[in-house]
Amino acid sequence: MRLGLNLGYWGAGNDAANLALAKHADELGYSVVWAAEAYGSDAPTVLAWIAAQTSRIDVGSAVLQIPARTPATTAMTAATLDSLSGGRFRLGLGVSGPQVSEGWHGVRFTAPLGRTREYVDIVRTALRRERVRYSGKHFQLPLPDSPGKALTLTVHPVRDRIPTYLAAIGPRNIELTGEIADGWLPVFFSPEHAGEHLGHLRAGAEKAGRTLDGFDIAPTVPLVPGEDWTTCADSVRAYAALYLGGMGSREKNFYNQLACRMGFEAEAAEVQDRYLAKDYEGAMAAVPLAFLDATSLLGPKERIAERLAAYAEAGATTLTVAPFLAPEQAPEGLRTVVEALELAGVA
Repeated sequence: MRLGLNLGYWGAGNDAANLALAKHADELGYSVVWAAEAYGSDAPTVLAWIAAQTSRIDVGSAVLQIPARTPATTAMTAATLDSLSGGRFRLGLGVSGPQVSEGWHGVRFTAPLGRTREYVDIVRTALRRERVRYSGKHFQLPLPDSPGKALTLTVHPVRDRIPTYLAAIGPRNIELTGEIADGWLPVFFSPEHAGEHLGHLRAGAEKAGRTLDGFDIAPTVPLVPGEDWTTCADSVRAYAALYLGGMGSREKNFYNQLACRMGFEAEAAEVQDRYLAKDYEGAMAAVPLAFLDATSLLGPKERIAERLAAYAEAGATTLTVAPFLAPEQAPEGLRTVVEALELAGVA
């Protein structure tokens, strides 16, 4: 199992520390550093900045939002980043959610599965430097009855195939990921609840006539080393409460639905009720300790090693850590994970 680093969003006030952390991960042998985007910093600019100041580590988008860019623009961005980084770019894609898609990008959040399938198909066609012609339900290139011309990407990517990942949460999305992607970017991934997810991935892979051999399962996992794991868990409560309670509407919160499928239905409902009522402290307190432990790396190095072994056994092939630590503590946190991985014997 390889290691990755997720820096989250740029512009949160710790940008200089995050750049230094990416460099440190490069020195420690981490395989990839990911950057996110929502409605603030964009991922490609951050990744170009990091790629220019590192030498070995891959740079990946977790994720580029599908409603934010046409498939052609995403192909252009991927080819450019792969070229500038010397073949170190990984393309992570996601549909975002209704609030961001419709409120920020002005794109209807309809038929996410069909749109994703067509989007990836067009991106790959462009990256193969084939002339882009596409007649789908959601995308048509060139536009019919227009002066539009079928064009070929002029940039030559370093590699024949840039790895494409999908951020998927629901069962059907996960199955689609297994069918059309090279990797999966899960969130709140628990080794104890991974069997059902892997079943959906395998079903998708079988549709495409392949197996999951070589497929990269790359969950992002909060990291808080320390003596008392229950105290460490408190550092993750605000993050978990935000996602379970406030990411989306009451009817469409995919993270809350995931927690329900993991067996935390009553607790997830309470977190959401409190969060939407603006009782943020109450929402944080309502996040079950068992949920935090199942989806995070918490406590002493030896305990983290046990969890790393569990993640590897559950099928994770790249374990991406998101340090919930002060900037001055994060570099040592990354080193702790390297040592724990060696201790677990799954490096």
